Amino acid sequence: MFYRHMKGPIEALLFASGEPLPIEKIAGILNIDKEHVLLLIAEMVQEMNRDERGVSIVEVAGGYQMCTQPRFAELIAKLDAGVESKLSNAAMETLAIIAFKQPITKLEIETIRGVKIDRVLNTLLDRMLIKEIGRKDAVGRPILYGTTSEFLQCFGLRKLDDLPDLAALLPEDSPS
Repeated sequence: MFYRHMKGPIEALLFASGEPLPIEKIAGILNIDKEHVLLLIAEMVQEMNRDERGVSIVEVAGGYQMCTQPRFAELIAKLDAGVESKLSNAAMETLAIIAFKQPITKLEIETIRGVKIDRVLNTLLDRMLIKEIGRKDAVGRPILYGTTSEFLQCFGLRKLDDLPDLAALLPEDSPS
């Protein structure tokens, strides 16, 4: 391929960015067609997998990002041990409700969970996993919450449609 010499620059951009880069941005910086960038990334992914490298390139949150191979998760966990605290069960439950039911108000979440969620909501906002996405057309105009691109990135999703079907996750005798 004519643009093979661009693999190094693409890899450098993805590594230095630390967050997903849209194809358009990569193509613009390197002054080449988006189609060529996509072909080069596909080749690079194949090479990384074939060579059993520790990193790969994944499509996530509307762009491409360099990530470690999943098979090294335990090894990397040792490196990151104690660096960042995990989300509590309450935060994970609240985040799941928001992800599957968005846009959703605080009161609607509290009704589903059966408890107040002020602290949990602030934690999710602080970690930028959720954001205010508008106001509900109802009395008091309550804030509507939804997930962010950081949420997609954290859970390795390209888009919200990649979430599993909620019905498939519920026990058979559970109401949806």
